[in-house]
Amino acid sequence: MEPRNDTGISAFLLLGFSEDTELQPLIFGLFLSMYLTTVLGNLLIILAIISDAHLHTPMYFFLSNLSFVDICFTSTTVPKMLVNIQTHSQAITYAACIAQMYFYLLFVELDNFLLAVMAYDRFVAICHPLHYTIIMSPQLCVWLVLVSWILSVLQALLHSLMVLRLSFCTDIGIPHFFCELKQVVQLACSDTFPNDLVIYFASVLLGGGPLASILYSYCRIVSSIRAISSAQGKYKAFSTCASHLSVVSLFYCSGLGVYLSSAATHSSHSSAPASVMYTVVTPMLNPFIYSLRNQDVKRVLHSFFGGKV
Repeated sequence: MEPRNDTGISAFLLLGFSEDTELQPLIFGLFLSMYLTTVLGNLLIILAIISDAHLHTPMYFFLSNLSFVDICFTSTTVPKMLVNIQTHSQAITYAACIAQMYFYLLFVELDNFLLAVMAYDRFVAICHPLHYTIIMSPQLCVWLVLVSWILSVLQALLHSLMVLRLSFCTDIGIPHFFCELKQVVQLACSDTFPNDLVIYFASVLLGGGPLASILYSYCRIVSSIRAISSAQGKYKAFSTCASHLSVVSLFYCSGLGVYLSSAATHSSHSSAPASVMYTVVTPMLNPFIYSLRNQDVKRVLHSFFGGKV
């Protein structure tokens, strides 16, 4: 059964970044290049991990899942924007908007959980190295990813069902390049208090929870590294989590920056350009961060392109 709302609104308008027709080709080319780079880079990471038996470890298992999620995450928003620019249309149907919102929430929350799981993996590797293979068993790794998927699916489904109960009036212009949850809720002409309440509690529990676990893991990691006597040992221990720490910093700093800047300016239009950082730029940079700072991944990629190992 196709989702409907009480007011008969059949479509929304994605207002995007600018209505200036001269800027549209530039925006199209920029986002198309970033999207292709994201897909190609993350696919190479996945293929490298699958093809090399030395990379069949918990850390790279989680990394391959993160790369897959990043491809899906970007594919949820960018292709529709590119199609709209190419067809000179801003329209997105009501059903497509709800679907885009659902998958966006699903994959952004999966990113959140996977980064927390990867932080736990680094915590065990550095703080309990002798028991690492026992603790991080294949069964536990699969369960951690499976639970992340289940929680993300339920969270995205809850928000989407809460939006379906809203009524929308004549204002159907979304000041964004995709159907972002808060922007859509703000357009409703019915009571949005339950939606705002769910958004708040979900942000605290499902957003703050993984972030808190990441901070706790790295506090323990830093304490363990400081206890190492040799400088070489400290460097080796830190290098195993440097890439993940870079990705975590990029993801959370850009995400927090979006909401802090929009709250400070009280402008919904300002969040669209800022959102590009964590919806497009961060998934694009993740493969470069892991390939440039990781010798194992660099070795496999060199062999892919005929380089010397």
